[in-house]
Amino acid sequence: MSVLRDLKRRAAARPAHIVMSEGHDPRVVTGALAALDAGMGPVTLVGPEADIIALLKQANVTGRDGLRIADPATSPALDTYATLYHRLRQSKSISMEIARKQARNPLNFAALMVRNGDADGTVGGAVYTSSKTIRAALLLIGQAPHATLVSSFFLMVLPVDHPSGPRAMVFGDCGLVIDPDAAELAAIAAQSAASCTQLLEDAPKVALLSFSTKGSARHARVKKVTDALSILRETHPALSADGELQFDAAFVPAVGASKAPGSDVAGQANVMIFPNLDAGNIGYKIAQRVGGCDAIGPILQGLSHPANDLSRGCTVADVTNMIAVTTLQVAKQTSGARHDP
Repeated sequence: MSVLRDLKRRAAARPAHIVMSEGHDPRVVTGALAALDAGMGPVTLVGPEADIIALLKQANVTGRDGLRIADPATSPALDTYATLYHRLRQSKSISMEIARKQARNPLNFAALMVRNGDADGTVGGAVYTSSKTIRAALLLIGQAPHATLVSSFFLMVLPVDHPSGPRAMVFGDCGLVIDPDAAELAAIAAQSAASCTQLLEDAPKVALLSFSTKGSARHARVKKVTDALSILRETHPALSADGELQFDAAFVPAVGASKAPGSDVAGQANVMIFPNLDAGNIGYKIAQRVGGCDAIGPILQGLSHPANDLSRGCTVADVTNMIAVTTLQVAKQTSGARHDP
């Protein structure tokens, strides 16, 4: 079974309520319907009700079990969400009038649904920029109490029958933390390893990437990576991790055996940790556009409840896949846990 098909199958077995903050976008509507057809759901589409109904009619859909519509302009929950927004942002001396206006913003409305316990997770970014989508999640859903930071990763699904052998890998951080220090890099590695276990059900083998392998070059940027490995081994001694490794040493068994003999990660890594956002963003796009990988993300990790970001160039399949990923993230949350306003 393909990785993406398996994700959707497992998500259907663990239903969760996902709210889509851009329910007026045709791709989001079609992707949400496909998720429901695959057994996932329920799904709430946030946006102008008339626009969403018109899109559903175009798709010859008049109703679907599990499909809900929430129009912030007319929602009976708006007062509740405005009050919640006001409490969450009270340190900024925001008035109730401004809070009400902000709560009507679809990104904020969806995040407040999750924060208030009215939905389990949210997906946006098909229309809004990543910065706006992620900002709403950070401000209104918030960082998990145990997390040292919020980071992101891409689930990179390799083409079927790729000669390298792996079905999929986790690339982190390729979308959020610009220039992590050694401690932050270690935290990103630990979070990404947990996400690998959660989504791929594979034992993580973590490679901390660099332009150097095992001392082949000396530089402060290399030292940051080796320092991160030391921290990671101290905080997560049971985790299989190694570095610094060049990508080929991490990915290709023969190169790994040559450049890093004795490593239990070199040539076998399925979690690739990039030293900064430049390398991560460039790396995942090359793998996607040249290597033919499906890139799902950026997927956020370290939040109290799941919230994820789509690319503005996303396809319908991307929307459905992200709903599946978000659903599986919900399954790992503490059962019944909700935030207090």
